[in-house]
Amino acid sequence: MRILLVEDETVLADTVRRGLTNEGFVVDVAHDGVSGLSAATEHAYDVVLLDLMLPLMNGYDVLRELRRRRIWIPVLMLTAKDGEYDQTDAFDLGADDYLTKPFSFLVLVARIRALIRRGAPERPVVLTLGNLTMDPVNRRVRRGETPISLTAKEYGLLQYLMRRHDQIVPKSDILDNVWDPAFEGGDNVVEVYIGYLRRKIDAPFGVQSLRTVRGMGYLLSADRISGTAAGPRPRA
Repeated sequence: MRILLVEDETVLADTVRRGLTNEGFVVDVAHDGVSGLSAATEHAYDVVLLDLMLPLMNGYDVLRELRRRRIWIPVLMLTAKDGEYDQTDAFDLGADDYLTKPFSFLVLVARIRALIRRGAPERPVVLTLGNLTMDPVNRRVRRGETPISLTAKEYGLLQYLMRRHDQIVPKSDILDNVWDPAFEGGDNVVEVYIGYLRRKIDAPFGVQSLRTVRGMGYLLSADRISGTAAGPRPRA
């Protein structure tokens, strides 16, 4: 298994390289973002270990460019930046895992092996369903060419449903994954926000992509024409 390590701290890079080599991996090392991007583009790797703070080109930009070029190698961010926004940005750009320094070498190896088992399925940064698109990096939602303004909670709900499109998602799963664990309100809040979403992503466009499956949950799927859509009637 071949790994690319993009790390500018030479002592750490050498330590990780030697450790992974002893575990049976073949490891290439790049010490700046430009060299790392070039290596990841030109060679086939099973996993890329990518630092964020790199000379010439930072890790965010390397990751963004890899995904823009539709290179889906699993990427594990390896960085001293441990803020929740740093991690959120990395995942939104297409990272597969995130490990903060200092880290356990045993945990690093376990996560690498997990990524290798998972493989590299295509996972575009921009989510698309019919003509509904969501760009998590820039937090933009559009229906065709029309921008849609969403509140933070509406956005979180739509993103969760878009990542599970064509699946029936139970109300309990939505509540667990979109609302804060400390939320003490009833689960009817999900129904309320589903209604808000429909009025923004469906109703103005005469489509019905977000449906209730009675007794089971909610289904977001490719658009179908709403039976109540307004528009010109065919001539008799």
